Amino acid sequence: MADKSNDPVAIWQNMIGEMEKGFNSFANQAMASPEFSKVVNQVGGVTAGAQKQLGDLMEKYLVSMNLPSRAQMVSMAERLQSIEGQLNEIKALLHQVHNNSGAPDSGYPAAPKPPRTKRPPSSGGEQK
Repeated sequence: MADKSNDPVAIWQNMIGEMEKGFNSFANQAMASPEFSKVVNQVGGVTAGAQKQLGDLMEKYLVSMNLPSRAQMVSMAERLQSIEGQLNEIKALLHQVHNNSGAPDSGYPAAPKPPRTKRPPSSGGEQK
C-alpha cells in the first residue's frame, strides 16, 4: 500500500478539512459580533424595501397596460367563489321547493286543465 504521507488524496482531504475548520471558526466569531447582526438586519430591511418598490412599480405598469394585478385577480377569484356559493344555495332551495310542490319531473310546470263543460251525448244522441 502507498504511504499515507505521500498519498495525494489523503493530503487533499487533510487540507480541505483544515480549511473547513478555519472557515467555521472565522464564521462563528463573525456571527457572534453585534455588528454582524446589525448588518444582516440592514440588508434584510433594504431587501424588503426594494421588494415593495418593485411590487408598486409592477402594479403601476400593469395599470398602464390595462391589465389586472395579482391582488385584483385574487379579489376577483374570491368574489367569484362567493357568487358561486350563493348560486349553489339558490339552486338547492329551488330543488327543495320543486320537490315539495309535487310538480312532474318533465321540467315544465303542469298547466291547469280547462273545466270540462261539454257533456257526452246521451243514449238518444242528443246533447243538452
